Amino acid sequence: MTQKITPCLWFDGQVEEAINFYTSLFKNSQIKDVSYYGEGAHQPAGSVLAATFVLEGQEFMILNGGPMFKLSEAISLSVSCESQDEVDFFWEKLSGNGGQESACGWLKDKFGLSWQIVPTALTTMLQNKDNKKSWKVMTALMQMKKLDIKTLEQAYNS
Repeated sequence: MTQKITPCLWFDGQVEEAINFYTSLFKNSQIKDVSYYGEGAHQPAGSVLAATFVLEGQEFMILNGGPMFKLSEAISLSVSCESQDEVDFFWEKLSGNGGQESACGWLKDKFGLSWQIVPTALTTMLQNKDNKKSWKVMTALMQMKKLDIKTLEQAYNS
């Protein structure tokens, strides 16, 4: 079945590097289709125009559209992580090599794409009907850059 809605990411010249990087990080990933600029285009002939790729079953398009539009925090990709090791892995890989750490589990990768690296345990803690527990977790979360499951659990259980 074809995915009904596919996010399209606009890049300026780093499409090939980005899709190779992203598909190297996620186990269930692949590059599906790649198209290239021809002669007379606003980008060099033979450079990637657009591509379709899959990360963990989610299909994305990526466009080498030029400098007119920039990525921003207005859209981010959220990665659900089952363990602290998984949080650490994605945090280090995505924020490294020129990326930027932000607050509350958010970061920008070296291309400027925003990500949220979120332990699944956090969602469970925040969905608790006890608002005091949820507030304690949120208070702890607001103090962090990379999320730490043990610290969040300690806040939840306090």
